[in-house]
Amino acid sequence: MKKSKNKKNLSEYGRELKEKQKLKELYGLRERQFKNYVKDILKKRGKVEDAGVLLMKKLSLRLDNVVLNLGFANTLPKARQLVSHNHFLVNGKKINVPSFEVKKGDIIKVAPSSIKKPVFSNIIPELKKYKPPLWLELDVEKMEGKVLSEPTPEDLIPPVEISSIFEFYSR
Repeated sequence: MKKSKNKKNLSEYGRELKEKQKLKELYGLRERQFKNYVKDILKKRGKVEDAGVLLMKKLSLRLDNVVLNLGFANTLPKARQLVSHNHFLVNGKKINVPSFEVKKGDIIKVAPSSIKKPVFSNIIPELKKYKPPLWLELDVEKMEGKVLSEPTPEDLIPPVEISSIFEFYSR
């Protein structure tokens, strides 16, 4: 008789592992990167109001994720590649680190040398129709976006159970 792979058969550890893997893959992170984010927040536990919200904010404010949310890329791997290839300026400085953490007030702009490249000139019609999340502002004419605020907990509802991830790393 074949064993069905439903949630009832998963151990607590298996369930926590599955939740961790889902979030890690959602943000396209390697294990070490993801573990560092979680461990950093676990150190702050008790000092912060909601560790789950803090983790989601940190992941959402990564430059590659902001580039994706501004509509400059249609997938996270593409956003990561564009950032890595020096196509973006943050507050006027070239940044090629996808994990760079943007802050409220930061301006993310397509580098002037990159604007005429097909990867950007081809997305302008879609960008004009695109509506970024409320915490971001997009100016298609200038090919730039601004971080208006940190994402709110409502903006960050993850498709995973965050507490399970903290439990997994607390072992």
